Amino acid sequence: MIEGWLSYGSFFLVFASTYAIIVLGLNLQWGHTGLFNVGVAGFVAVGAYTSAILTTPEAAERIGGFGWPVAAGWLAAMLTSGLAGLLVGVLTLRLRHDYLAITTFGVAVTIQLIATNAQPLTGGTFGIQFVPKPLQGWLGTGVAWNAAYLGLVLALLGLAWWALETLVRSPWGRVLRAIREDEVAAESLGKRAFVYRLQSFVIGSALMGLGGAVYAHFVGYIAPEDFLPILTFQLWAMLIVGGSGRNVGAILGAYVVWGFWAVAGGALRGLVPQAEQARAAALQVALIGALIALVLVLRPRGLLGEQVSVSRAAEAKT
Repeated sequence: MIEGWLSYGSFFLVFASTYAIIVLGLNLQWGHTGLFNVGVAGFVAVGAYTSAILTTPEAAERIGGFGWPVAAGWLAAMLTSGLAGLLVGVLTLRLRHDYLAITTFGVAVTIQLIATNAQPLTGGTFGIQFVPKPLQGWLGTGVAWNAAYLGLVLALLGLAWWALETLVRSPWGRVLRAIREDEVAAESLGKRAFVYRLQSFVIGSALMGLGGAVYAHFVGYIAPEDFLPILTFQLWAMLIVGGSGRNVGAILGAYVVWGFWAVAGGALRGLVPQAEQARAAALQVALIGALIALVLVLRPRGLLGEQVSVSRAAEAKT
């Protein structure tokens, strides 16, 4: 009984911590720079597939299977997702708000369709199996491995949080917030807004790719249906609930929303008849929407969102 709870607890925390890494990247893009990226699932998919293709054993039915170390696969995932962010950013970041959102959503759908149809590379609808799990050879597949992987993910999350905190508290981070608040004013001071926006987009995309790679090596199998638009919705819900503009809020939101998602799913599976389970899944999404609405009413900036300074609040009133 205790072992079962420990196994589930570590399983839950690994997923929540993985999502927290991704939401940190989204918070850099939106919370600090004001970039409305609705293609998060696409960059997560790029990272997951990159690491899976490079680290899996050789497979006759598809390209890849190079057997790289997992750490090298994670670094490659960040690099590939960052390059994807660079390409998308160069082409789209001159768009604003809704136009940028629509374009990045289209990019994510395109990536998901490529993963579905490029069977020689991605395995198509069958996905990629036998994604290696680090430390499994020593620890097996039980609670010990789950706990060790959790420790590894928490270390990555802590490192990502520290790096982003350092960046956003630096002059570079202050320029990002200036661009978010008033891009014209920032450019009048000699700051090249497009360059800063592009840098933020690339770094955030690299973190999303890292999260995708961490997910792939925990589950051991990935397929195109893992990166549907519902994933982007979940990640945005985490950022909204936790509070954009603060990295600690982004992390908290990942744990809160994933916990709410898990509890709601379990409750619905227990209450709804088996024949209606498909509709119950849609109700689960609706409950997340209700949670977002409740948080926005009670805490408009999220649970731990960015605080408005007294000077800025007074300026907004005048």
